Formats: sequence, structure tokens, C-alpha cells
Amino acid sequence: MAAGQENLPNEAAQPAAGDLRGQTLDDLIPESAVENAEDWASREEEAPSQPVVVDPAPVSDPLDPLQDTPSSFDLDEALDRLDIAEPEKLAPDADRPSFADIDAPTLVDLPDLVEVEISDQLILAFPAEVARFPEEERFIARFRALSAIEALGTGEDTVPQLAARARSDEDLLAAMLRNYGYYSGEIIRQLSGGRRGFADEAERGDEPAADRDPKVRFDVLPGAQYTFGRVDLGALDRLNQEKRSPLVDAFGIAVGDPVYADTIVAGESRLRLALGENGYPFGQLGEPDLLIDHSREEGDLTLPVDPGGQFVFGQVVSDDPDFLSGRHLGRIARFDPGDLYKTSLQADLRRAILATGLVSSVAITPRAVTTPSGDNEPGEVALDVAIERAPLRTISGAVGYGTEDGFKLEAGWEHRNLFPPEGALRLRGIVGTREQLASVTFRRSNFRGRDQILSVDAFASDIETEAVDARTVALRGSFERVSNLLFQKPLSWQLGAELVYSDERNRVTDGITRPRQEYLIAGVFGRATIDGSDDLLDPRQGYRISFFAEPEFSRSLSENSPYLRARVDASYYQPVGGTVIAARVAAATVVGADLLDVAPSRRLYSGGGGSVRGYGFQAIGPRNAFDEPEGGRSLLEAAVEARIPTGFLDGAIEVVPFFDLGSISSAARPNFDVVRAGAGIGIRYKTSFGPIRVDVGVPLNPAPTDAPVVVYVSLGQAF
Repeated sequence: MAAGQENLPNEAAQPAAGDLRGQTLDDLIPESAVENAEDWASREEEAPSQPVVVDPAPVSDPLDPLQDTPSSFDLDEALDRLDIAEPEKLAPDADRPSFADIDAPTLVDLPDLVEVEISDQLILAFPAEVARFPEEERFIARFRALSAIEALGTGEDTVPQLAARARSDEDLLAAMLRNYGYYSGEIIRQLSGGRRGFADEAERGDEPAADRDPKVRFDVLPGAQYTFGRVDLGALDRLNQEKRSPLVDAFGIAVGDPVYADTIVAGESRLRLALGENGYPFGQLGEPDLLIDHSREEGDLTLPVDPGGQFVFGQVVSDDPDFLSGRHLGRIARFDPGDLYKTSLQADLRRAILATGLVSSVAITPRAVTTPSGDNEPGEVALDVAIERAPLRTISGAVGYGTEDGFKLEAGWEHRNLFPPEGALRLRGIVGTREQLASVTFRRSNFRGRDQILSVDAFASDIETEAVDARTVALRGSFERVSNLLFQKPLSWQLGAELVYSDERNRVTDGITRPRQEYLIAGVFGRATIDGSDDLLDPRQGYRISFFAEPEFSRSLSENSPYLRARVDASYYQPVGGTVIAARVAAATVVGADLLDVAPSRRLYSGGGGSVRGYGFQAIGPRNAFDEPEGGRSLLEAAVEARIPTGFLDGAIEVVPFFDLGSISSAARPNFDVVRAGAGIGIRYKTSFGPIRVDVGVPLNPAPTDAPVVVYVSLGQAF
């Protein structure tokens, strides 16, 4: 066989490569195959009668890398012979934009960021320009309280949880952005350090490749802040301008305000309250709906409101009129029939009924009596009061010992509604070393008005104090308007009269008995208190001024002695940081009679827990030849103390250093014959009903009979 020739099997015979280059598809597929494709495909091929001889001279292809290239190969000539047809130019499609018409995408313009380190593992980054996110401080404070990572703490055992909590915090930050109206904001989370396999490597004792101190950083990109587009308050918009304005103003959301989710909740609460405060007891609010429109960057708020008509107060109706009548409850109320309905006044009535101590529960329900007629004729509501009686009888007792009083046994019985409404009867008795007493008291609370008290007290006593030994029978009555914990009044007052029979003398000392002297005393008295303080039992700021005057007529040893007792007390409270500086001054006088014409029990004394601490009760004053305090006709007192808070028991403990000063004179004007000073330190334990006071006082210039240390325990501040 000649070189360059190859015999091919009959079934695989193919035309020579040189013969195929000029043939077309029509040459290879005959016309008969097109007309009847199935017959042509199924026919048996006839073997060629003679083998095909391949041209021994192969065609040289300069582009074939497997073919040997002659040394005289010319690349430029080969490229010239390579003929590539130029493609036809495509016609533009009218329905498709050209590349020139398509704007190139703009890259995000990231603002400059400032990092805020929340914890060792958590960092937030905010725009450096404050105007981009003015809510940053509130945002951070809220995030600290809600963050899953912040609650995680630090330590190697917390690292595997960091990634999961980072995803949770990412969702939290996005939700918080929407809460402040940034609905197009973006949160970018970055977690530094590896974390996979950390626990496994640690268990094997291997040195882990992961970062042992990973950190999470969130870039907070607020974007545009959305504002309220439309605010629809339902039927509220159909009210006239005069009635609608206070309700809309209370809601406090207007078109153009930032879309704060918190303001919607707060506005709903304010509107509900405003409806009740403007005469709409049956107003109803539906669920708020906020529709966000990203194209306008606005939110449309819809809050269905049905005012339900405006009403005024009618009658108060009690479901137990024999116990507390509707008429009496109407006197307790701070409104009159015809006044515009207010939820706050209804709530105040409920608190006042509870404050009587006669009921255990109260429910007040407004009931429409007449319906509104037009815009100017409100309807009328009656208040149905359902009460449940509380236990009315109280038995009390106490046993104690004091350095001033000795042993004391006290018992009491009280019925708080024996004479309805609110007519109480109290029996009280004391048996002790220095005091014996029996008293009966009638007291009617809320007498003909709120916080007005009528009381009559009859008692007999035998009392021995540091200065006086007196046996007394007295009848005393008063009518007062009081200030209480429920409603602290700027002005409270008391008017009263008393009739006293007393058989008394100065205290018996060293076995020497002084003669007793009988006194019959009648007087009328008045008291007024101006209260500008911020708390009744524990004031921290403000002032109080109290005035007392009582003209008296005394008859003893067939001698008549008219005189006037008067007193002024003033106190001032000023906070300095967390400490309260409190100061007090007092002045009193007895004018119109000589000292010996005034019964010893009606003279002026100083000393004790509410006076000059460090001294016994009534232990300060001029003394007679037996070294007994005999009292005086003028008094001056001053005190200052610092109420310093501590961190003990969640701040319930205060430490109180104090300094007190007192002077008693025999004359009607102070002459400073006797001046005593005391100092010490006290503890206050704050409770829900006022501070419990424990003071330890030391006399600075004591008399020979004064104790070196005196302890006082009571409820409330010293002044």
C-alpha cells in the first residue's frame, strides 16, 4: 500500500476529505429522501464495489496545532488567506431601549459613621451627622433594654451563641427603625472572628483557631423618615370645632409629624382620657390602622372613634341607701348635678368612698338618663354605685414601756358607722404608771361636705408628766376641714370649743406634796394651716405655716382670769441633691394673765420628740424651788436636720443628723432665761404610709435632772 493511503471497511467507507469540502446539504440528502423520508431511511445501503482510495497528499491546514508546520510557514500569509465573513448589521428593535438609554446604576452613598460601644461584644455605628438620626439617644437606650447580645454577657462559653443572637438583634434593630418612622432603613451586620468548631476544639484541649473575643457591629443606616400623610379619626371629625378641638389636640398627631409607633399608642391613650374628661362617658375607640406608602414616604393613619354623645352629671344612686345613701355620696363628690361629666371626678368619688373605711369594694357605672339633643343639649348620666360593706367594728390594744411614760396598757373599741352615714363611736381607756384615761368620742366624717369632720369628745384623765399632776374632766367639740393623704389641701382649718374642770398641781418631788388647785376653764379655739409642701408625711420641698389661737376664761380660788393662748409654727424644706434640708421655727405666748393665774396644764413647755430632742417631755422651762419645771408664758424653738438617703434596702433608709434649740420664759415675751440645746442622729425607714422615725438625742447643756440620752420612736417626720 502506498504511503498516505488507508483501506477503510465497506460499512464505514466515507468520501475523501477533499471530496466533502465542496458538497452541500442538498448533495448529501437526495430529493427522494425529502419526498419519502421513511422509505429512504429504511433502505439497505449498498456496499461500494471498490474501496475508496484516500489522496496521498493531505491538505495542509496552518491552523491545525497537531500538524507539523513547515519551517517556511508564513503567519501573515496564512492570516491573509483566512477569510471570515463580516456579519450583517442588526436592525434596532423599536420595542427595546438601547444601551445608551439605560442609566448606569448609582452606588450607595454611605454616610460617615460614628461607633457607640454598647458592650465588650456589641458595637453600633450611627451617622455622624445628627440631623440624619436625631432619635439616636432614645434608640440606644431602648436597644440596651431589649438586646439579646446585651443580655448574654461575656465569656468564652457565650461565644457559640453570639451569631444566633446577632441575627436576633439585627431583626430587633430593623423593627426599632420602623418604630421611629424609618421604613426604608438598613441594618448591616458584621461579625468578627470565627466561631465554628470552637466548642469541639476546646473540649479536645486543642488551641482553637477561632477568635476567642468576637465582636458584633451593626451599621444603622436610617434612610428617610416617613411622616403622617392623612389622619382619619372617624366620627370625631363630624363634631363642631369647639368640641372637636380639645379632643384632636389631646390626640396630638397631625399631618407631617414623624411616624412614631409610640406616639400612636400614646395618642390613643390620651384621646381615650380626653373623651372621658370632655363629657363623653360612652366614647369608643377602634383599632388603629397605619398604611405605609413607600412611594410618598408617608403613612396614612386611621383610628375609628365614636364619641357617643356628650353628657353632664346627674344624681348619685347607691345600691345600699340605708348604709351610705346616694345623698351622702353626692356630698362626698366634687361635682354638682349639671356639671360636665369627667372620668377623673368619677374616679375621685370612688377613692373617697374607699377612704371612708366602711366599704371593701366600690364599682361606679354611668347610666344614661336622658340622651343628647343636638350639638348644644348634652344628655344626663346617673352614677350607679355598688358597694360591699367592710367590717365596721375594731378592737385595739397596746402594751408598752417608755422612759417618760413608764408602763402603759391601752385598749379601744370602735364602730365606724353606728350612726349612718359615717357616724362613728369610739371608746378608749388607758391604765399606766403616769396616765389613766377614759374617753368616749363621737365623730361624723364628711359632715355636710367632703373632708369635713364634726367631733365631740368627753374624757376624764389623771396624768402625771415631768411638770404637772392633773386630774381633769373635759368636754370638747370641733368642726374641721382636714387635709389627708388622698387630697392634701393648701388650706385646712378647725374651729371648736371646750369646757374643762381640772384639779392639779406641780409634780410631787422628794415626798413633798404641794396643795392642789381647782380650775374651771372655758374657751373657744381656731386653727389654720397653709400647706405648700409636696407631701403630708414626708415633705421634700415647700413650706408649712400653722396658726393657733384660743381665748380662754379661767376661774380658780374665786378669781376670774381671761387670757389668750396663741402659737405660730413654720417649717421649710429644700432638696440639695438627694438630701433634704428641713428647718423649723415656733413661737408661742400666753397674754392677759399672770403665770400663777394660768393652770399648770395650760402653760407653755418645751422638750420631747416633737420639740427639742435630747430632753424629756415638758422638761425644759423655768423651775421652782423643788427643781420642777413650772412652765412659762412664752416659747421659742428652732430646729434643723438633714435627711440623707442611703442605698440600704433599695433606698428606704435615711440617716438624719439634727440640732434643736428651745427657750421658755416666765414673761409673755421671751427673755431667754432658760435655753436648752440638743443634737443627735436619727434613722428613717420609708414605707407606703410614711416614714417610721427613730431619733437618738443628747442634751448639749442639760439640767441635773435630764437624762444623758433620750430615744424617740414615732410615725412621720419630726416636722
